[in-house]
Amino acid sequence: MHDIIPSLQVALENELQERDFYLMHSRRTKNHLGRAMFEYIAKDEEEHYQRLQKAHEHLTHTGAWPENISLTVQKTSIMDVLLSIARRADITASPDLDDRKALQVAIDFETKAYEFYARLGKTTSDQHEQNFFNHLASMELEHLQALKETLLYFEDPATWFAHHEKPGLDG
Repeated sequence: MHDIIPSLQVALENELQERDFYLMHSRRTKNHLGRAMFEYIAKDEEEHYQRLQKAHEHLTHTGAWPENISLTVQKTSIMDVLLSIARRADITASPDLDDRKALQVAIDFETKAYEFYARLGKTTSDQHEQNFFNHLASMELEHLQALKETLLYFEDPATWFAHHEKPGLDG
């Protein structure tokens, strides 16, 4: 048995837990930005789960890391989604305390997931395995950054817009 299998089992459980958390909060929030963010990340977590499941099945049956797990992801950036929705602030309901709490929990999830996958990427000598875990770590880091941006937007939209809008001088 490959020694990474227990870690894959933990990762599978975590990805499902995170996906379910994001889906629950996407249905609960009335804030359009929060809903879009939670839906987007839930979709990514489902994708992570599917890839981890393939790796787990292959390892369980063959004892070797699969060489053919795609690292290609969707073309849309999570930050592009956030910026697009935030720019339509007139349709966005005010976030509530539960939205902020959910973001804090999500930030904790993504921080732990990033650290977990980064550590797994460093502990293997197999290049395919390293690439796989480093890719997952980078995706979790992107989620983490987007969640922090969303929290900033919820807490201080003026500062968020000042940072993200590209002011220009007409003259």
